[in-house]
Amino acid sequence: MSLQLDTLAYTNRLRKLPPEHKLIFAIATLVISLCSHPPVQILLTLWMSVWTVFYARIPAGIYLRVLIFAGFFWLTSLPALILNGVSLSDFSQVQGDSWQSLRLHSYYIYISRSGIHQATLIFTRAIASVSCLYFLMLTVPFTEILHTLRRFKFPVLLTEILLLMYRFIFILLYVANELLRAQKSRGGYRNWRTSMKSLALLISQLLKRTLQKYSQFSLGLETRGFAGEFRVWSPQRYRSSRRYTVEAICGCLVLIGLELWLHARIFT
Repeated sequence: MSLQLDTLAYTNRLRKLPPEHKLIFAIATLVISLCSHPPVQILLTLWMSVWTVFYARIPAGIYLRVLIFAGFFWLTSLPALILNGVSLSDFSQVQGDSWQSLRLHSYYIYISRSGIHQATLIFTRAIASVSCLYFLMLTVPFTEILHTLRRFKFPVLLTEILLLMYRFIFILLYVANELLRAQKSRGGYRNWRTSMKSLALLISQLLKRTLQKYSQFSLGLETRGFAGEFRVWSPQRYRSSRRYTVEAICGCLVLIGLELWLHARIFT
């Protein structure tokens, strides 16, 4: 999946737009998503989906899958947000906040109304923020992001850490796929018991193999005369689009205006 996403970043319809324009646009929409109310965040998510799926021509199936993958982390935090427990003597104090409750001996486990509201706010904000980041990830190759950050005078240490993290994600996925393929070819997942043993073995070998790949990677850098700074190349063959620029600016202004209107209505 990661290799496919990286391929889409090089072949999408917005590839020729200047990466600094797309980076500024993604940062601006991200700030709006973090500072706005749920209706604005929902509109922002839909708008960024239009940019990603219709303008950049990213396949809708892939885009939905990565959004669902991000939503999975929200689901894992959902029980901690909406489930609460109190003793039997304290239940009367939170009864107004209880939507559904279950008595277990001397305790009440209940679904919190405020927790549901908080989970909804977190979900809309998370999806809106992720849609902005996915737009950047799916339309700009990572090396061009680093090149743009360096042009914006970001610290070299920060960009090099990002590059190493990006590189080792691929190394980790490659090693995991290699081990998984070897286990499947030997029938390591034919039933539940052997699957658990194979999974434990895969996890235990994953760190060892990844460290070996890291050692080979470091040795390769030394043999190529690594001087302490990674260099990334950018073709510099971009064409700005007046239509996309005007649409991006007008869209952000509309979202900001809608947020100011909602903010005024809430506090009046």
